[in-house]
Amino acid sequence: MTIRAILFDVGGPIDTEIKHEQFVDQYLLRALATVGIEPSEAEFAAASEWAVQCYAPNTYLASIFRLCGERVDVARAAERAFQESSPERRSQRGGLELRPGIGAVLKQLHGRGLLLGLAANQPADVIAELDRFGIGRYFSHREVTGHHGFHKPDVRLFLRACEDLGVVPEECIMVGDRIDNDIFPARSLGMSTVLFRTGRHIGQRPRSLNEVPDEEVFSVEGLAAAVERLTGRR
Repeated sequence: MTIRAILFDVGGPIDTEIKHEQFVDQYLLRALATVGIEPSEAEFAAASEWAVQCYAPNTYLASIFRLCGERVDVARAAERAFQESSPERRSQRGGLELRPGIGAVLKQLHGRGLLLGLAANQPADVIAELDRFGIGRYFSHREVTGHHGFHKPDVRLFLRACEDLGVVPEECIMVGDRIDNDIFPARSLGMSTVLFRTGRHIGQRPRSLNEVPDEEVFSVEGLAAAVERLTGRR
């Protein structure tokens, strides 16, 4: 079946999230300190890696739970302190951190006649951010979690994108940075998949053949080549 559409996660492939993750770590440590927990650098890194490899839906909150010794009341207080810092973290970050070169790749794919869509757990205002960088216009499907309420790995998010683009899953490629949220649900629907290894989940490993992506890349150049290979195969 011919590939007609490509779905993109925002965080990772499009947004490097470098400052975002730095602020997350900073405020996670602050939240833990409010309940008297001050992990070493190694302990903090180990908790984050544990959260990634156990496929925790929210790695930040899972790290808190782990570092609080799985004590519910303590973890709940630290979690509340971390979540309350969200507006301050977003303000300090100052918006999306556009990955260098991704705009040119999106323009090229759009110019080839491929339909582009979003498959992202993001607030609705991310669309304005994409437009601000001049790349929002390349996406025919411009809805994220903040619009329809579906959160990955819920396959309804992917199916909503397919419906909007007028394609079936087998005609799609999904590009994301997480096996649990992006690769596995997309593969379960019959999509081709590209794992963009970057950020906090860069070392996440598949647990079975069903979670192995069709392609793994580490750069926008690698992404462009992977899409070329996948569209050629189909």
